[in-house]
Amino acid sequence: MTHTALRTIVVTGGAGFIGSALVRRLVLEPEYRVVVVDSLTYAGNLESLEPAMAYPNFVFEHINITDASSIRRCFDRYSPDVIYHLAAESHVDRSIDSPAAFIQTNVVGTYTLLEAALAEWKQRSAQQRSACRFIHVSTDEVFGSLGPEGSFTEATAYDPRSPYSATKAASDHLVRAWNHTFDLPAIVTNCSNNFGPYQFPEKLIPLVVHSAINGKPIPVYGNGLNVRDWLYVDDHVDALCRVADVGRVGHTYAIGGSNERTNIDVVRGICRILDDVCPNQSYQYEQLISFVPDRPGHDLRYAIDASRARTELGWRPAHTFEDALRETVLWYLRHELWSARVMSGEYRGERLGLGGNV
Repeated sequence: MTHTALRTIVVTGGAGFIGSALVRRLVLEPEYRVVVVDSLTYAGNLESLEPAMAYPNFVFEHINITDASSIRRCFDRYSPDVIYHLAAESHVDRSIDSPAAFIQTNVVGTYTLLEAALAEWKQRSAQQRSACRFIHVSTDEVFGSLGPEGSFTEATAYDPRSPYSATKAASDHLVRAWNHTFDLPAIVTNCSNNFGPYQFPEKLIPLVVHSAINGKPIPVYGNGLNVRDWLYVDDHVDALCRVADVGRVGHTYAIGGSNERTNIDVVRGICRILDDVCPNQSYQYEQLISFVPDRPGHDLRYAIDASRARTELGWRPAHTFEDALRETVLWYLRHELWSARVMSGEYRGERLGLGGNV
């Protein structure tokens, strides 16, 4: 095992949406060596990492996190100080259609990483161990569904409702068990709905933009009144960097944008932006909205109380929802070829998650 003067940071799922945003930030620090571990499934895209690839401290390893021997070789080679674990199957609709993949990646994959991280950590001296962190990036969906009032906190009981959230809940529990039982210096974060550039177009905001500019129906589940707390991805990255620097081992941090919006309000907001920046002469974009059968077991509302993150991490979002949404829409308009390329494989914008029922 060889140690270098650089602080080595491994980012699993680093070619995905949040992971690539984190990597693009980390490579700006010359004292970091940033190792991306990604199996490049449909949602992982090397184009999202192109801005980072120009930096000499960037490394890419094409590895599936369920491959224990490859993960161990990777950790032996690079000896990571910090592991950001973001690799996950993350789309609720897909978990309804194919839950087995979520169990493998989110549960078995997390176990595999924990075992490799623990083996690596045990090889270190006490002084070297003090700099190690295993940061597990999870979701607020593990807490279930809120009523019209209240917010999730770090003390909220788990109540997952979908195969996706159930597997993420299981992975959270594994990380806490490895911290409590084996003293692995782990931290769990639970974030609200992220949005921003480079998000795979199966998610709401990029799907709405893609559908609208192509003159296709804009699908809205049910009555569109489900509420989410929206978090701009760069603000989330800021929080994750703070977690590595000042977060307390064994703690959980709920990270949210304090931007509660109904789905229909988000969709209409996107339509208004599009009407402003690229008006269609034949219709307003809201006319494309089409209400479709709701997702099975669709949670009504999520909201996060991020008080601990503000107090212990000194973090708060830097972007307003309105400004970040506009910048996000403009990014997708400027990168239509990116969307077209990432959707050229198995996914073409079709409806997912009906579980065999219509």
